[in-house]
Amino acid sequence: MGLLQRRSLAPDDPRRLRELLDRCIALAAEHQVPSVVVGMAGDEGDALFPELVEYVASALRMEDSIFRLTRERAVLFLADVSRAQVESILARLQADFRQRFGGMRTPHVTLGAYEIAPGAQLALKEVLPAVFGHEASAV
Repeated sequence: MGLLQRRSLAPDDPRRLRELLDRCIALAAEHQVPSVVVGMAGDEGDALFPELVEYVASALRMEDSIFRLTRERAVLFLADVSRAQVESILARLQADFRQRFGGMRTPHVTLGAYEIAPGAQLALKEVLPAVFGHEASAV
């Protein structure tokens, strides 16, 4: 009898978003260090925001992930960091983006963060409104 093989989900499959959250929760529990889910929202129609998202995706560590919800929204899953560290990480990435693509302006980005404590049990319906809600801050 053959083993069932789990198919890899497509990068834009909504089930992958749940899978990434579960992985982030598991890493927080395993390492006993918080992880953070970050919502990145750009201005509607901003042609540079997808370029910034692509740049951020290329700069992530192996244990981090990104999920593109729409052209103007993405969710980052950052392992082994606190909410306080996220701002400096993303500021550094935006500065690197500006430096690398000198002639381009940096897109306006609104960020929201949700820290996952070790042992937390969460659902996407709790996390997504928090990272894209009214408490998000513009960068």
